[in-house]
Amino acid sequence: MATWFISRHQGAIDWAKQQKIAVDHWETHLDAGKIQSGDIVIGTLPIHLAAEICQKGARFFFLELNLHADQRGKELTADEMSQAGCSLAEYDIRSIFQE
Repeated sequence: MATWFISRHQGAIDWAKQQKIAVDHWETHLDAGKIQSGDIVIGTLPIHLAAEICQKGARFFFLELNLHADQRGKELTADEMSQAGCSLAEYDIRSIFQE
């Protein structure tokens, strides 16, 4: 089992390190083929990728932020993320195929 932190944002990486989250792999892009059952994946992923890793038996923790409209699209520092109430929430996402 491994813990993966997926983000291209330095502020998010710094925030995770400040929280003393034990991470085995720091990645800027998720290669879902590397994820195995029992792994933990942390980040803000597109829903189809989150569903794919959950389907593999991995756990997905979403990096949640309560941003103001003027903060969207900007690089935030770890402190700004903390002020925005940054937290991790576990989600179990499943795709339901319908035709």
